[in-house]
Amino acid sequence: MRLIERDFYLNKLKDAMGSPDIKVITGVRRSGKSKLLEAFMAYVQSDDPCANIIHINFNLNAYESLTEYHALNDYVENAYKPGKNNFVFIDEVQMCVGFEKTLNSLHASEKYDIYITGSNAFLLSSDLATLFTGRAFEIEVFPFSFAEFMRYYELTDQYAAFNRYIQEGGMSGSYLYKSPEAKYDYIADVFNTLIVRDIRQKYRVRNMPLMERLCDFLIDNVSNQTSARNVVAAFAAEHVKTNDRTVGAYVKYLCNAFAFYRVRRYDIRGKRYLTSNDKYYLCDHSFKYARLGTKNADYGRMIENIVAIELMRRGYELYAGTLYKKEIDFVAVRRSEKLYIQVASSIDDPGVFQREIDPLLKIRDAYPKMILARTRQEAYQYEGVQIVDVADWLANASRNNSISHF
Repeated sequence: MRLIERDFYLNKLKDAMGSPDIKVITGVRRSGKSKLLEAFMAYVQSDDPCANIIHINFNLNAYESLTEYHALNDYVENAYKPGKNNFVFIDEVQMCVGFEKTLNSLHASEKYDIYITGSNAFLLSSDLATLFTGRAFEIEVFPFSFAEFMRYYELTDQYAAFNRYIQEGGMSGSYLYKSPEAKYDYIADVFNTLIVRDIRQKYRVRNMPLMERLCDFLIDNVSNQTSARNVVAAFAAEHVKTNDRTVGAYVKYLCNAFAFYRVRRYDIRGKRYLTSNDKYYLCDHSFKYARLGTKNADYGRMIENIVAIELMRRGYELYAGTLYKKEIDFVAVRRSEKLYIQVASSIDDPGVFQREIDPLLKIRDAYPKMILARTRQEAYQYEGVQIVDVADWLANASRNNSISHF
């Protein structure tokens, strides 16, 4: 498989290098966590040729004897070299029973710079503070962005490349397969493994048919307002019995495993969060095609999904805006920065353009406002609202990490 350097994540690891934190690489299954760890190890070796690298990869049978925390601890301590910078890299750390005890002990000794990856369902963001007595620094890895997709395939026509990216998505393991059917088989297998092996094992889910049905419902309703109550009502119409509590728990499991991301609704005028009807986005839009097929593809909603994940990748906290009963796709917040964004497949139709821009024009504050759509032209402004081609915005993320670049 051809490898590209994922500078965005590597730079985060470089910035954290030497800090006392336990560096934890998280993200959905097959998003490239292990390859990122390998790339960073190569950087460490080039930056500090005298460094002592202690690497354990639990995917390999060679380390099977270390799957108990005492054995892991002894292995690392025996490999320690005084007078050198000692780095510990552990891949798929959850395969060691009691791994957190070893990591806490190694961290307390203040002798090691520690980096780990693990299965998304077993190394949750919400669990890190509980697992580790020292501070954990989390780096969440997403599937390939559109910019990375173009670099991987060495594409230069971003408009044509975007049409392809909508179909293929960012699960880079699928790029090794030539036919669309083989690609989607791979992607479906990744998703099924995430559900069956990771979530079922972690949470001891008993009703797997219900979990499968819920996955398909959320996938089919990406970007739509969704609540446990309306899911239960939809299932009842199909004679599937469940309740709000079970559905709510299952949705939480899926979000914990990075399969979906929850985006809460925000009342822009009242400046308050709304407690019902959140939106959910897939970690990678290709899962929709792999699970449900491409026959009734809704490219508008898939483009919205791509933008949502890209905003998260760039470090924005997302909300779905509501103003005077009008919906604004995203309120994106990053420290003191706030942005209002509408997403559409096309705004060539004057009626569609008016529908998308009206809610933005009603916002009275001075924060930037933007419409992202497939315009295939240079960015321009309409009454203070930036109109930007979505492929251009996605492809040029590396130029400037701010949306207001345009």
